[in-house]
Amino acid sequence: MSCVPTRTDDASQPPTSPLTRFRRPHSPPTGPHRRFRIAGADVSASVAVFLIALPLSLGIALATGAPLQAGLVAAAVGGIVAGRLGGSPLQVSGPAAGLTVVTAELIQRYGWRTTCAITVLAGLCQLGLAALRVARSALAVSPAIVHGMLAGIGVTIALAQLHIVLGGTPQSSAVANVHALPGQLADLRPAALSVSVLTVAVVLAWPHIPGRAGRIMRTVPAALAAVAAATALATVAQLHQPRVDLPSWRSHALPELPEGPVLGLLAAVLTITLVGSVESLLSAVAIDKLAAARKQPDVRLPRVDLDRELAGQGAANIVSGALGGLPITGVAVRSAANVSAGAVSRHSTMLHGVWITVAALLLVPVLDLIPLATLAALVMVIGVQMVSITHLRSVKRNREILVYAVTLGAVVLTGVLEGVVIGIAVAVAVALHRLTRTRITVEEEDGDVHRVRVRGQLTFLAVPRLSRVLGQVPHGVGCVVELDGSFMDHAAYEALHDWQAAHCAQGGTVEFTGRSGTRISEPAHETHGCCRPWTPWRNHHCGDSPQPTETHKLATGLSSFQRNTAPLVRDELARLAREGQRPSQLFLTCADSRLVTSMITASGPGDLFTVRNVGNLVPLPGEESGDDSVAAAIEYAVEVLGVESITVCGHSGCGAMQALLNSPPDGAPTPLRRWLRHALPSLERMRNRRHAWARISGRMPTDAVEQLCLTNVVQQLEHLRAHESVARRLAEGTLQLHGMYFHVGEAQAYLLTSTAEHEVEQVFDRVAPAPSALEKARV
Repeated sequence: MSCVPTRTDDASQPPTSPLTRFRRPHSPPTGPHRRFRIAGADVSASVAVFLIALPLSLGIALATGAPLQAGLVAAAVGGIVAGRLGGSPLQVSGPAAGLTVVTAELIQRYGWRTTCAITVLAGLCQLGLAALRVARSALAVSPAIVHGMLAGIGVTIALAQLHIVLGGTPQSSAVANVHALPGQLADLRPAALSVSVLTVAVVLAWPHIPGRAGRIMRTVPAALAAVAAATALATVAQLHQPRVDLPSWRSHALPELPEGPVLGLLAAVLTITLVGSVESLLSAVAIDKLAAARKQPDVRLPRVDLDRELAGQGAANIVSGALGGLPITGVAVRSAANVSAGAVSRHSTMLHGVWITVAALLLVPVLDLIPLATLAALVMVIGVQMVSITHLRSVKRNREILVYAVTLGAVVLTGVLEGVVIGIAVAVAVALHRLTRTRITVEEEDGDVHRVRVRGQLTFLAVPRLSRVLGQVPHGVGCVVELDGSFMDHAAYEALHDWQAAHCAQGGTVEFTGRSGTRISEPAHETHGCCRPWTPWRNHHCGDSPQPTETHKLATGLSSFQRNTAPLVRDELARLAREGQRPSQLFLTCADSRLVTSMITASGPGDLFTVRNVGNLVPLPGEESGDDSVAAAIEYAVEVLGVESITVCGHSGCGAMQALLNSPPDGAPTPLRRWLRHALPSLERMRNRRHAWARISGRMPTDAVEQLCLTNVVQQLEHLRAHESVARRLAEGTLQLHGMYFHVGEAQAYLLTSTAEHEVEQVFDRVAPAPSALEKARV
């Protein structure tokens, strides 16, 4: 077998992983023969996003009080300009509900044409921030503030649009809308109410239509279906009510030089810049995670570049404002639809902008049939959905409900920028309060042992109180200090350390524990290597403590899992329980206790379908083995779970390979020997001179055992190809085989660089560690 090394000394070629070449690149190769191609998945995804964006863009324009064409301009520019220049390939940009309230206030105060100029200036500010590379600073804003801001905007939108739904006109503020609501309810307009109710009913019921018909119908976006149904009702029933009225593009309003107080204009530009930037960047991060978790299509996309994304949003706002469009942000709803529809590049986002442009030019007569109450009902539902129950639960779980509630109320009562500033002030106050709120108590327990409990963060502010309580512990007694906090500054550490030294010098003992009772030991260099994090793996016990029984060790391990690990993985395991397992690869390895598969592959629950047996063997199909468990696992993984790759992993010092080498030919047929006969082809392969020895890149095997371990991996890969389900998937090109060797003593992984069938030589290449964040920063 000819081998292809994973790394090369040629500086002109970047280092790659052995698995890299099995993945499809995101972009077509560059060169003189490059062709501009658009994947079919991008075309279908762009149509799906277009059908969602068209009615929403009109509805958001209506909610702001801007010309309805402004929503179409922003949607088209967001798709084409931000889609082409942005740093998140699958993010869809356009007019967003998050800026509805801000834009409506600006239009009322300065007029539409000045608002367009403010949008251009905000875009220039975004370009400046991108040049300063401060995009990631937006992620430092507390999620409780962001969620509270969006919820406050949603409440404001819903209150305003409710008046249009009922057949009236919204007021200038959320408070005024609440005051005017009783009068509006007393003066209902049946025509507007009927199409609005139908719109809301279709939007809410559409995703839950059961059966095969429901699956077919759900291919049409709920927003489009609701608008179409309400428009059909209004047309057939000849309901007299205001409808969309798109004026001629010749009379489309363009920006003018801003007029008004300079401080007011600066505040407006700052508001558009900050709110739009934060919403776009948070949406980009969320879409990046959503795309990375997607199973199909399996396309490797570049990670989001937040500074480039901010620059793309700035350029889009400049163009949108100059053409008389609404402010633009990244829109999570449309972006999520783009990912779900299977988009594979930024072409889907750009195409959706093209379709918006075509519709704005050619479908004006159709758009003019849509009742305004329908668009208002659609935006009202979006506003209500912005008050997310999921966000509320997350905020409550992290004890930030006060920040969330204050931000929400402040946005509704005072405005977006003022509300965010108030929310930040409250968040800072809460953080300082938590930092200084430290409860320290002492109590005497049985056996003349005193327990000091510390609840909260230990900073220099708490040192006087800590010293006072520690002074209450009598000399010469045992003391347990229970620390329940995630932070301790240098002053607090020195106070604890000095008191511990003095207390022990006077005949007392001191033990530090966490709240759960887990002992906290000194650093390894001060305790001669005792109690390191991996101590339980080493079966090591400090001091003269009695050795625990096996039952006690099992119970202790289970208790530690329930206390420390279970809370961290419970949500993920609950999701896997609901959705079922969907591992990407079958990992077949040895039953050796030193191989911790999840650790050496950095994988988590649901990632690997692992099969372990003595010697990582794959019996040939049809052999009388008396055990079909391996074949059954292979069939289940390939046929039912649809894994994309199978890895056979051997390891150094394999006891099965040692037993195979040392086994006498006429030995008694024990269960181990009967099982190891499936490895006899590996032994024959190693002794056969027609087969070149498998080797590790840069050196030959150190002894016969290592040679057999390497050869066994190659041989078991051939056994895998003999299984019918594996052979079929390999022929289809939907399955990959990988060979792996793990040297236990070196903690070093090696990958077989080629698994083709008729290679002359098999080489296992060393897997280099990924560069650390510090090394990347230095580069």
